[in-house]
Amino acid sequence: MAGDRIPSGELPRELNLGSATALVIATVIGVGIFTSTGFQAEALPHPGYILLLWVTGGILALCGALCYAELGAAWPEAGAEYAYLRESCGYTVAFMSAVVSLVAGFSAPIAAVLKSFTEYLAHFVPILGGNLSLAGIVSINDLIAACLVWILIGIHLRGTGVGFKFNNLATAAKVLGIIVLLIAAAFFGEGRVEHLTEVSPAFDQMSWADRSGAFASSLIFVMFCYAGYNAAAYVASEINEPQRVLPKALLLGTGLVIVLYLGLNIVYLYGAGVEELAGKVDVGVVAAEHLFGPVGVSIVTGVLLVGLLSAASAMTIAGPRVYYAMGRDFPAFRKLTELSPRRRVPAAALILQGVVASLIIFTGAVDEIEQYVGFILTIFASLAVASVFILRARYPDRHRPFRTWGYPFTPILFLLVSGWMLIWNFRDRPWESLAATVTVAVAGVLARFARPADDLRQSRQKNTK
Repeated sequence: MAGDRIPSGELPRELNLGSATALVIATVIGVGIFTSTGFQAEALPHPGYILLLWVTGGILALCGALCYAELGAAWPEAGAEYAYLRESCGYTVAFMSAVVSLVAGFSAPIAAVLKSFTEYLAHFVPILGGNLSLAGIVSINDLIAACLVWILIGIHLRGTGVGFKFNNLATAAKVLGIIVLLIAAAFFGEGRVEHLTEVSPAFDQMSWADRSGAFASSLIFVMFCYAGYNAAAYVASEINEPQRVLPKALLLGTGLVIVLYLGLNIVYLYGAGVEELAGKVDVGVVAAEHLFGPVGVSIVTGVLLVGLLSAASAMTIAGPRVYYAMGRDFPAFRKLTELSPRRRVPAAALILQGVVASLIIFTGAVDEIEQYVGFILTIFASLAVASVFILRARYPDRHRPFRTWGYPFTPILFLLVSGWMLIWNFRDRPWESLAATVTVAVAGVLARFARPADDLRQSRQKNTK
């Protein structure tokens, strides 16, 4: 029947702990860690507060990872928060999360990452820095970024084995490059330890309200840099022994990222100092030039390029699993459940994401793309974390191989700080917040026209009575 749940192929269970952990690391470490510290140094020019921002963001990311670990181990399905919100809030909210994931969760970040890739590639290919265009209409850089979208899709259409091998190698190269950079800065860099304690006079002139607002709005940027701590949950249905492996992957990946992020920010401050970094976009490059000279700039740029490609690859993997999960519940989107016959990957969902990412590349600038993504991701991450409370109450007898450490304080802390960030962000960045709100509203309107499969709706009505 047209209204029944769509029968579809199951995604193959082939992933181990290493691949799942690499997916988390690859998704999280992108352009943000190499660029956003300059904005924080401008808004909150105190090295101690800057490091506190990254510690706070790391704690929040770890709280989120713990909550996703519980949810993913109890519901080891494709789609992560789509599956959790379907169980806790119903199909309408789940559908909204899938639409938001398509636009703001994956396609927009992929577009931003690959547009940034072409900008940094200009260091090695100077002609790309000349704003060349094709017939005065389409930017050459944008064409290259769009081509990279489809190259990555081509790699991941070749199957889970090929796709994850590529992702694992790119992630290993990224992590190794960052570790080499940290060690080189410690032993050979020409920085100053005094930079780690020097406070800008502008900080002393700020009121408590100004500092609180700056901290909250800066934390949005930091959380954008930590986005992806939940990446392994999107492929839970493809992990061997997900109840055991998924929590380990989320916690190992997030923990390693926290250590690397703190190390990089210490290196930035050691190399250039808070006043020198303030307002600079390319803080990694600025610090490297101070520490190592022109050679350091090339090294950091090379690490950044590998990191960006790895992040885009990881998001190319994770996103389609959300649309695949949605397609299984909504007959109107049945095409998204189709797996390629030989490779067993969600081909239609991959292609859909590629189309949306390409459109965003040609229609938006990097800063325009990034400004509202952190806000909107905070909203749906908060809903997913709140699901821990709802689902424990609704399904108290469900087997939970992993339980959130520190419950209920862990999810409460995540939700309180997230709410605080959203409130302050509305005050300090109203237009970006409004754009995010409009995106959610559009997803809500679309959800009103979407109709889940009849058998699923009836089953849910019975289960929730």
